[in-house]
Amino acid sequence: MRLERDALIAVFEQLLAHFGPLHWWPGDGRFEIMVGAVLTQNTAWTNVEKAIASLRAADVMELAAMRATAPDALAEMIRPAGYFNVKQRRLRNLLDWLHAQGGHDALLDWPTPRLRDGLLSVNGVGRETADDIVLYAYDRPVFVIDAYTRRLFSRFGWIGGDEDYDQLRLGIEAALGHDVALFNEYHAQIVYLGKDYCRTRPRCGACPLAGLCPFPDIGG
Repeated sequence: MRLERDALIAVFEQLLAHFGPLHWWPGDGRFEIMVGAVLTQNTAWTNVEKAIASLRAADVMELAAMRATAPDALAEMIRPAGYFNVKQRRLRNLLDWLHAQGGHDALLDWPTPRLRDGLLSVNGVGRETADDIVLYAYDRPVFVIDAYTRRLFSRFGWIGGDEDYDQLRLGIEAALGHDVALFNEYHAQIVYLGKDYCRTRPRCGACPLAGLCPFPDIGG
């Protein structure tokens, strides 16, 4: 694994020049960001937006109201996000945990390791979901690792692609320094790149990183 700040920043700056600031994460407030982090598991964000719109329309985008919603009704509201029965249970686990801590604002003063470990103790909240919440809902300097990040950095030859999640996360954090704003924007830029260009079958010819990336132009 070879992660150097200058190379990472060069990629970031080229992405930023292409996409512009993305103001990620799309969500109205801390609680909605947390809900969205669970709903986006294994689905496209466009589907999550539909589920969030349904929750807003039902006036349950608030901890107490959502906890009071019947499981079947909540599952139906989030149906557009896919795996809605599974996600309903995972979401309810998070809601119950937040309630037990005194609400999401009660976590504001928690040190980052305690906050991350607490979220990871919730059944259905994995490391990527937890880090989405830690970074975007609580503004902590934790870099989110997703499939797009692994694919991009593998194609640049910086990683093997099979590194342990936290090994890769800590390596990126060490290279970039603990910069919340940079982590926030960098992850968003990678998501947009992975969604539109750096796909499983890449669109290398149109990619904004074509001048930097050593990956062969097999995508057309």
